[in-house]
Amino acid sequence: MFGIVRPCSHRLTEGLKTEWMAHLCGLCLALRSDHGQLARVVTNYDGLIVSVLTEAQVESGTGRRRAAGPCPLRAMRTAPVAQGEGARLAAAVSLVLASAKVRDHVADRDGLLKRKPVALAARRLAASWDRAGARTGASLGFDTAVLVDAVDRQTAIEALAGPGTSLLTVTEPTETATAAAFAHTAVLAGRLHNAEPLAEAGRLFGRLAHLLDAVEDQAPDAAAGAWNPLTATGTDLAEARRLADDAVHGIRLALREVDFVDGRLAHVLLAHELKQSVNRSFGTAGCAHGGDGAHGHTAVDGHADADVHGSHQPGPYGSPPPGGPYAPVPGNPYGAPPQGEGPRPPAPRGFLAGCGVFAGLCCTCQMCCAKEYEGPWSRRKQEGFCRDCDCDCCDCCDVCKCCDGCDCCDGCDCCDCGCDC
Repeated sequence: MFGIVRPCSHRLTEGLKTEWMAHLCGLCLALRSDHGQLARVVTNYDGLIVSVLTEAQVESGTGRRRAAGPCPLRAMRTAPVAQGEGARLAAAVSLVLASAKVRDHVADRDGLLKRKPVALAARRLAASWDRAGARTGASLGFDTAVLVDAVDRQTAIEALAGPGTSLLTVTEPTETATAAAFAHTAVLAGRLHNAEPLAEAGRLFGRLAHLLDAVEDQAPDAAAGAWNPLTATGTDLAEARRLADDAVHGIRLALREVDFVDGRLAHVLLAHELKQSVNRSFGTAGCAHGGDGAHGHTAVDGHADADVHGSHQPGPYGSPPPGGPYAPVPGNPYGAPPQGEGPRPPAPRGFLAGCGVFAGLCCTCQMCCAKEYEGPWSRRKQEGFCRDCDCDCCDCCDVCKCCDGCDCCDGCDCCDCGCDC
């Protein structure tokens, strides 16, 4: 699961969260249906935006959803998933771009790909994904050659780039590829007048994806001696941040020109979540209110570290400062609870029993997707990894806070929480 648009579940209303999951699962199942089980590994958060944009431009009706069976990635729950041309286009684009990523890793001789047999197998897999993506794209009227051409030009541009080269010269192939994919959603939806603003939004989205990937990889690339666009062109982080902020603003302006039937989810992902992605990549606060709002301080990693009075919040079994009422006592690492506050937490499991529970949690993906699960060894209550909140949330939604004072939307009609903040 890679991609820059990774919305926190607390920032989506329940309805939009269900819609987002429907598109994510729809992309995954479209890959499986058209290209086999192995193709599902290229499922990514950014690819589903193609599906979201397609559906946002068509009239609501039957046939857009189907019921999917239990899946380990949904903790063995059934769910409605997106289907149709949007999901298939997202699958085709994801396959072609994933094949490019594989070939790039082979060229860089990363990890196991230094070994010739592994590199040969990876090249064959990438070639098969190229052909599969081209077949699906052709059935939808989309020529994936524009994506392949962009990938081929990327290598040549990187070879010539050096100090003084514009960073936008390096990001151009990615911009061209994403612009073509975004614009084709207008063709699938039968709204050709949307193609131009969607192409502009796609171009800027590609620029932003390339920039944020470069920012996040700069330190690891430097340690490994790998090529990085920021280092190669001598671009500092201040300039990269300026370009990223400009891209986010440009996407918001382009979305204003798109004729959506229901563009709420597209607006949240592309107008608001992209800003959160920029903050996350550059290590700045993820909350729209910053650190001094009425909802508490947000640490650099995005987690609220104290309430408005500065006192730390206890966990499920209590975790106050040392020496508090739950301080450890001999024979009880969890500490003795104050009298009248209920039973002590259950004793930890043994190693083998914990291993069995750990395997069960992994197979059902509860450690990833469950709102809350019991630790396999400690038996403490924990949140699923995908439930980790990187924002300081209010009782309605962070979208409303984003809308407060911004110029990307009118009021709070981008979500369905019903609040008036």
